[in-house]
Amino acid sequence: MSEPAGSGLGDFLRSRRERLTPEAVGLPVRSRRRTPGLRREEVAELAGIGVDWYIRLEQGRAVTPSASTVDALAGALHLDDTEREHLRALAGGPARADFVRERVPSGLRRLVESLEHPAYITGRRWDVLAWNAAAVELFTDFGRIAEPDRNILVYLLLTPEARLLFGDSWADQAQHVIAKFRAAHDHWSPNSAFTELSDRLSRDCPEFDTWWGQHRVLHGGAGHKILHHPTEGALCFDYATFRADEDPDLRLTIYTPAGTGQRAFGSSSGG
Repeated sequence: MSEPAGSGLGDFLRSRRERLTPEAVGLPVRSRRRTPGLRREEVAELAGIGVDWYIRLEQGRAVTPSASTVDALAGALHLDDTEREHLRALAGGPARADFVRERVPSGLRRLVESLEHPAYITGRRWDVLAWNAAAVELFTDFGRIAEPDRNILVYLLLTPEARLLFGDSWADQAQHVIAKFRAAHDHWSPNSAFTELSDRLSRDCPEFDTWWGQHRVLHGGAGHKILHHPTEGALCFDYATFRADEDPDLRLTIYTPAGTGQRAFGSSSGG
């Protein structure tokens, strides 16, 4: 399911066009529609651009819209702030540098390993780059996993233990992480490090293609999770994600127990 260069922008525009209705954007319903969403000419009209130009954008052809055109499209498609930022990134073209798996500075690694609560560091592709003993006890021992598979998406979507750990919330959590990965994937596509991962998830996770096709994008990370640990039972956590000053591509995620009387994890050794 690798996408050709330039298709990320077109696919994103099409997905947002198809989720809207004429009524939602104040247009009259002129005739019965065989497919959901707005027509291309309606989006072009709302954005104040030519229909042929808009069609080129959706087809992923080699055109570069101006900043004003991108903003006009964002308004026409009723994008939220995260989607608007994503559209701007896509319109600027794919990342040009080769992707290299990030390295965690030694001081930051020691900090993570010293934390009492579950914590780990991920990179742009959601590779797990550093973790502590509490994360091993709560999730899995990432040190026993081959480096190419040491990845949040591989763990969450492809391992039975993750489905059991997240229980009824697994599907919601999986879609949430996919939406975050999609934001980075579209910017880096057609870089093989990203497309090979999405192809693998498509092949090995039955639900992936449906969720991927929704083209949701998310940034940031904080919230609440209920996990079902095999020995500790149901555990409640608040989690938050922070970017490292040394390298903004590194994200530190920390899980803090939210339930009363819940002990801290961290009795076993980590990597």
